[in-house]
Amino acid sequence: MNPSTLFGRLLDDGADDLVVRATDGNVWSMPIGRWLAPASDVDERVLDRATGPVLDVGCGPGRHVHALSRRGVTAVGVELSPTAVRHARDGGARVVEGSIFEVAPDPGCWSTALLLDGNIGIGGVPHVLLRRVAELLCPDGQVLVELDPPGAATTPTPGDGDGTEAFRIRIESDGSTSAWFPWARVTTDSIVAPAAAAGLDVETCWTDGDRHFCVLRRT
Repeated sequence: MNPSTLFGRLLDDGADDLVVRATDGNVWSMPIGRWLAPASDVDERVLDRATGPVLDVGCGPGRHVHALSRRGVTAVGVELSPTAVRHARDGGARVVEGSIFEVAPDPGCWSTALLLDGNIGIGGVPHVLLRRVAELLCPDGQVLVELDPPGAATTPTPGDGDGTEAFRIRIESDGSTSAWFPWARVTTDSIVAPAAAAGLDVETCWTDGDRHFCVLRRT
């Protein structure tokens, strides 16, 4: 099954969590119930660091865009899943449907880009994603990134330019599985290399509850 199709069905069903399986045998959950809910206290504290206009890459059903809009901050999402786009727009979010590698809303104007909820993994090669996002920022723009904890499973490969490698994952839920697709996981102790490969510096990192974040800016 197409990953976007299964993801969309789970959004419509209001599934609590989905399971992700990697080809190397690692399995973890993604908190789809949290994504469907309003922004949490941790989300809100991350968004305190965002200055508008904000581009939310892989916005899903749009809780960050909704939260920013309630603050009066201009925010736009980019999302590949048509079902997620529908959920986000139903809540009043402005969303561009498509891949961040193919759509380029207002390049050069964004003060903040969001790569939260593991979206640093989109496309499977973090420095390529970060370079693409950096192209869309204004000169003094920043990227707010959510990371995996230190020591979490990643797929390192020497010599690829950013210390990480695309691996393949699939979504599993109630006997249904998606097709395999590329993804990546980046930890707090492995973000420096992909950021540098994209021309970005790690300005600061912090932990809030059990979640981990950093701010990236152009070198």
